[in-house]
Amino acid sequence: MVRSTIACIAAVLLLGCTSKSEKDLMEAYSQKISYHKQLQKTEKIQFYQDQETKVLLTATYLYTPHYEKNDTRDEMFIVGLHLHEEADDNMQSSEYTLTLNGQSPTEIERVHPDDVRFKDLSFVTEWADYYLVTFPHVPNKKITLDFESEHYGKGTLHFAKVAKYVLNKEAF
Repeated sequence: MVRSTIACIAAVLLLGCTSKSEKDLMEAYSQKISYHKQLQKTEKIQFYQDQETKVLLTATYLYTPHYEKNDTRDEMFIVGLHLHEEADDNMQSSEYTLTLNGQSPTEIERVHPDDVRFKDLSFVTEWADYYLVTFPHVPNKKITLDFESEHYGKGTLHFAKVAKYVLNKEAF
């Protein structure tokens, strides 16, 4: 009798605590679902010199699935660029190149921090400059964004139009 009473009390306590924290967790996730979706589409690279970050580049792929057979929308990214100890963090400088699957951007537009597009971005820093970068349509499911600096080298960011785990492992 004592064992069954203790077991009942333990079950009630566990169920009561679990359901409350699970509900809170789901509510918190639901409030920031767009943030988490953008986080899945955000990548970053850093270039170091003497164990110090000299360049920090973040890119968020602004692709939303579209189920039309002939989807030819341009590829768009919000790219954040921070250059350590440089007065002008300018994406359009000749010292830096940004390509998507080997193609140059068709448009680079500076985005101000109070822009509505920053609301759901997952990785925003005060010290970086942000740009809306548009590339021509790429029909592939996997795409690579290459950033190259004359001083610090080259880095590659990998994105996909489908979940990355759907693609084979050799894709990246």
